[in-house]
Amino acid sequence: MRGWRGPSYAERMCGRYAAFREAQELAEEFDVEDVDERAAAREPSWNLAPTDPARIILDRPATAERAATREMHLARWGLLPAFTKDPKRGAPLFNARIETVAEKPAFRKSLAVRRCLVPADGYFEWRTEQAEGGGKPTKTPFFIHATSPDGAPRPSLAFAGLYAWWRDPSKGEDDPDRWVLSTTIITTQARDGLEAIHDREPVVLSREAVDAWLTPGERDAEASLEILRSPGPQLSWHEVGSAVGSVRHNNPGLVRPR
Repeated sequence: MRGWRGPSYAERMCGRYAAFREAQELAEEFDVEDVDERAAAREPSWNLAPTDPARIILDRPATAERAATREMHLARWGLLPAFTKDPKRGAPLFNARIETVAEKPAFRKSLAVRRCLVPADGYFEWRTEQAEGGGKPTKTPFFIHATSPDGAPRPSLAFAGLYAWWRDPSKGEDDPDRWVLSTTIITTQARDGLEAIHDREPVVLSREAVDAWLTPGERDAEASLEILRSPGPQLSWHEVGSAVGSVRHNNPGLVRPR
């Protein structure tokens, strides 16, 4: 299902991003050892929206049978906590605010034990400007991405995410799709110039913070929040065309400067 396709997307943060790199390239960039078949097969997207399938990266702890592994999976973008009754009702939980993520029942358990990365090539945000005389406000889209060091290829963004497993009661015990993996992206107050576009931004982890965030096992909420508050990488942005406002459009032209 591809839900929430109305204009409210442009007013939410973070509600659209681009993820067009190959799975193997991401695996090499983030030291992933095991790539799930569905994650490997996911098509490139320049306009990924909530409820779409998104790649996530997580660390599985060691057990008596196997060593600890870093894995890539495909998850529904929009968290489905275990207590969800009907995933089609209510707004998809595609963002979790850093200010309340440790308190809200939908996110609290995942913050403690189910942390992940959501890799992206960049994300879109809309700047809203009020028209003179009370007319309809204008919305200008921007593509926000990592800054390229000395002209080198742009590194991926590592959004701080959470994941959850939801048991679909409509499917039988022998149905391989009875368990739904879902994810959300944590957001914080915008800074370093981004506040001129929108007051929120996704938490983008530095490469130094990635390992700390993914370390498996239960963690105190304050320790996780401290990692989320650590400085992220430098970001750049440029204005793009209005076509990104519709999910009917999904092509490389969406990220090109206007």
